[in-house]
Amino acid sequence: MTPAPLAMTMGDPAGIGPELILKAWLDRDAIGAPFFAIADPRTLTALAARLGLDVPIIAAEAAGAAEIFDDALPIVSLTHEVSAESGRPDSKNAAAILESIERAVEFVRQGEASAVVTNPIAKSVLYEAGFQHPGHTEYLGELAARWGDAARPVMMLWSPELAVVPVTIHIPLAEVPRALTCEAIVETGRIVARDLQTLFKIARPRLVMAGLNPHAGEGGAIGREEIDLIAPAIAALRGEGYDVVGPLSADTMFHAAARKKYDAAIVMYHDQGLIPLKTLAFDDGVNVTLGLPFIRTSPDHGTAFDIAGQGRANPASLIAAARLAARLAAA
Repeated sequence: MTPAPLAMTMGDPAGIGPELILKAWLDRDAIGAPFFAIADPRTLTALAARLGLDVPIIAAEAAGAAEIFDDALPIVSLTHEVSAESGRPDSKNAAAILESIERAVEFVRQGEASAVVTNPIAKSVLYEAGFQHPGHTEYLGELAARWGDAARPVMMLWSPELAVVPVTIHIPLAEVPRALTCEAIVETGRIVARDLQTLFKIARPRLVMAGLNPHAGEGGAIGREEIDLIAPAIAALRGEGYDVVGPLSADTMFHAAARKKYDAAIVMYHDQGLIPLKTLAFDDGVNVTLGLPFIRTSPDHGTAFDIAGQGRANPASLIAAARLAARLAAA
């Protein structure tokens, strides 16, 4: 049975998301699967004309998107109005941005899409309109719960070179030690191992776990989180049969020889893992949300308002995200 097409969200219409959608369709052979975008057809049509991109755009229904994909970019129209000027974010578009995400998830639930591929949003824009979530990842977890699916979303940044998973995500660095618990580390490890098995078809995933402090605490001389939280979590995961090594000093985990020894690195906070990932694979890194009852991928970059609408946006990460979503859906 042929998988349903991918559902691609609009992202912030003032950012580079609309341009990335157009360029992804032009390079559709690199994705290897059809997709439809949930967006405003007029915005994309005007942008394509301004940038000189030869992208025919057709307003479509999700059910018929795959049939027209080879010849035109199918757009499922939003019900909320979009009024966007490239590079000038506006909270008036918040309702449309969230509608695009919600409908993408619903299309997957209804079987009309095989996976969700999200374009970048600006949380500051959504906060002005009353958005209550730290980020995309947490919002998707709420959507899963809203429809009755228990979920604990876990953010994994994936590339062919490296996969990293932070235990804490979008919180201030000063709050990380207070937010870390042994239970959170164990639960993150379980979700990562399970989804590497079921989605990525790795029979026995090899995980490494970073310490929080420099030199992994040096036996308590530079902090006790490794002794009190991380080592007990690793012991618990090993007791459940998982292949986990650590806690390791983060500054020695990401060179080429070290990366050959594991399938994913679990780190304690956002930048501890995303800095090496984006250094190694900035153009083709993919944000994958684990722990959800549906597949979701996204580029590993933001809205880039400073270059929006100028024809300079690189679609490589969105194409990689769509290609990975199609691979995981097929699996």
